[in-house]
Amino acid sequence: MNIARARPFGQKYAFVVIGVVFLSLLAAAGLRSTPGILILPLEEAFGWSRGITSFSAGLGIFLYGMVGPFAGALMQSFGIRRTLMAGLAVMSAATAASVFMTEPWHLVLTWGLFSGLGSGCVAMVLGATVVNRWFTTNRGLVMGLFAASTATGTLIFMPGLAAIAQAGGWQPVVLTIAACTAVLIPLVFWLLPERPADAGLTPYGAAPDAAAPPAATGGSPLSAAFGALGRAVRKRDFWFLFATFFICGFTTNGLIGTHLIALCGDHGIAEVQAAGLLALMGVFDLFGTTASGWLTDRFDPRKLLFVYYGARGLSLIYLPFSDFSFYGLSIFAIFYGLDWIATVPPTLRLTTEAVGEREAPVVFGWIVAGHQIGAASAAIFAGALRTMQGQYLEAFVIAGLTGIAAAMISLWIGRGKLRPAMA
Repeated sequence: MNIARARPFGQKYAFVVIGVVFLSLLAAAGLRSTPGILILPLEEAFGWSRGITSFSAGLGIFLYGMVGPFAGALMQSFGIRRTLMAGLAVMSAATAASVFMTEPWHLVLTWGLFSGLGSGCVAMVLGATVVNRWFTTNRGLVMGLFAASTATGTLIFMPGLAAIAQAGGWQPVVLTIAACTAVLIPLVFWLLPERPADAGLTPYGAAPDAAAPPAATGGSPLSAAFGALGRAVRKRDFWFLFATFFICGFTTNGLIGTHLIALCGDHGIAEVQAAGLLALMGVFDLFGTTASGWLTDRFDPRKLLFVYYGARGLSLIYLPFSDFSFYGLSIFAIFYGLDWIATVPPTLRLTTEAVGEREAPVVFGWIVAGHQIGAASAAIFAGALRTMQGQYLEAFVIAGLTGIAAAMISLWIGRGKLRPAMA
């Protein structure tokens, strides 16, 4: 039996929970974006091809997504706090161990396998679980903030890590990431109650006398994850959401997050300057994704997704034909950055509408797995295409066309079922 332990701030303690989860998601975003910084330094240090480093990045992205539904089931069975702490510990240990790597398989093992498994426990399914457990109102806005942590992670980590890599090589970069993830473990332990009831609270926005939701009963995370998937795959909307989020991953962290710095390097732009573009995207995505959460609470999420994916597709087609001047790249960074992860709040709302509140976090984990499969595909595909053809042009045009396809698919999700949410 859990004994409620009083927390400061009353019902507003939910915002402390937001802060802890935001920082954890931010650290995971920093870790997942780091391979984009390491590509050029590892080429210089070991002579490893872009195909090898892209494969490692792609494997990490793939596992980051595939672990999501099982992490969601673990959070339901064994608790959010335990799962999150374990994920942070694996992330820190794997990245710290990579400082000793000398062979390509070391890179695949640390930055591919183990960092992917660890960061998969600190992904969007964590945000979805916390939102559904701690809030009854403003869920879209809070999920927007959590999604924006990815952009903020890029904003905070990428320019600094690029400067570290340029000054001291790749080893200080991986040690920085290891330290940042390790310091969060005690914060999670002390500041993250498992449920509002454990702090003597009700979910934020709930009536004071509202009955607490039933606690998790344990059980097999495998059964819970695959059981939710088995029920979801019978629904057409699940496949539409899976397809659009696959394209979301293909067009964001798989392509831009992994290869933008290398693309800029092909055009004579230094790493720190290229990382500054990612930071600029992060600034605008912080606003864009938070605004997307606010809009999701009020408007038809299908139409929002149509706009987001369409704009993203057009911006990706534009990039390889730009002159790669400061002005041209800044326009791309602003336009693209505004909807980098803006798709997350409407996708979560549509998932909840399709499968119900109870199963939404786990099913959303499977949809996020589709996102990361798409991202892994783009990371590997673009790296292989660059190795074979010596340029990224075709990769960016293909990704842009998939974005336009996702915009069209979005209009078919939940057709005839949804009404605009009330504020």
